[in-house]
Amino acid sequence: MQIDFGGGDEIRFERIGAVGLVTMTRARALNAVTHRMVRALSAALEAWEGDGDVALVVIRGEGRAFSAGGDILDIYRAGLAGSPPVGFFADEYRLNARIARFGKPYVALVDGIVMGGGVGVSFHGSHRVMTENAVFAMPEVGIGFFPDVGGSHILSRLKDGFGMYLALTGNRIRRGDALWAGLATHCVPAAAQDALLEALFAGDAPDAAIGRFAEDVLPETDAATRRSIARQFSGDSIEAIVDGLAADADPFAAATLETIRKRSPTSVKVAFRQVRAGAGLSMDACMRMEFRILRRMLAGTDFYEGIRAAIIDKGSTPVWKPATLEEVADVAVDAYFAPLESGDLEL
Repeated sequence: MQIDFGGGDEIRFERIGAVGLVTMTRARALNAVTHRMVRALSAALEAWEGDGDVALVVIRGEGRAFSAGGDILDIYRAGLAGSPPVGFFADEYRLNARIARFGKPYVALVDGIVMGGGVGVSFHGSHRVMTENAVFAMPEVGIGFFPDVGGSHILSRLKDGFGMYLALTGNRIRRGDALWAGLATHCVPAAAQDALLEALFAGDAPDAAIGRFAEDVLPETDAATRRSIARQFSGDSIEAIVDGLAADADPFAAATLETIRKRSPTSVKVAFRQVRAGAGLSMDACMRMEFRILRRMLAGTDFYEGIRAAIIDKGSTPVWKPATLEEVADVAVDAYFAPLESGDLEL
């Protein structure tokens, strides 16, 4: 039974057995998350949480991506026009928090690319199931932004400094690393997804159904590199991390430092502090913190410069302001985390 929660042709909602099935249907746009999708999914979760006939929710994406992020071109254009879409982010962050506290199993079937906003509608749920096609990243520091949609909560809780590594580099990982680090709860073959869904539709409990198809997957990153990440990304400051990478003779350290140096210096410093703070905060508190950061990022320049370089003038080199980590003063970073005059995000 299909249900209309106002998602139009961007996101579809169905009730099959006791399953609330959500399918993101913007395949040509890699299921980039729009405001309409956010509002519709929020409405569905509100209805289904109180519906005794719905035992669990499953979310998936059509095409080759689960969801490649938010619709950043629209955000870019609105910001340049002087009307940054603060309302979209406020609703998105509320949705992320709702998923984290959703009172029923929430199963994300991640088959393909999952980044940014796509992470926000999947990795706060109880079951994060990844296929061999899955590619995870929080690449925001590369476009002058920060790992939002609850990145401060997710990344700060990964083992051995791996979340900080992902936040500061924006590097992509596959499902073996995600399972090892604690991002994924299960790995299943892509070919088993239909059978898994049929088992859930038939009334099988999520743990039992997923367990029948789950497979052990080794990390793609070798043990020596993982030890290097744990050592280098446990520093008490971004300066300690950079100095440690610079002093390490390992080629991985040199390549990683080069990557970080290419990212927005402001974004890197903000992301470091954000992830460190997130380790001690609840999901709701993380979202309030991220909303503070967001408001300052949308009022700055690096985000628009990053989108220009990556998407408008594809492949060009962004001109960050300030241009180096050393030029980003601590007082400037402090300002991103200061209380908002208009008040914190209401959840």
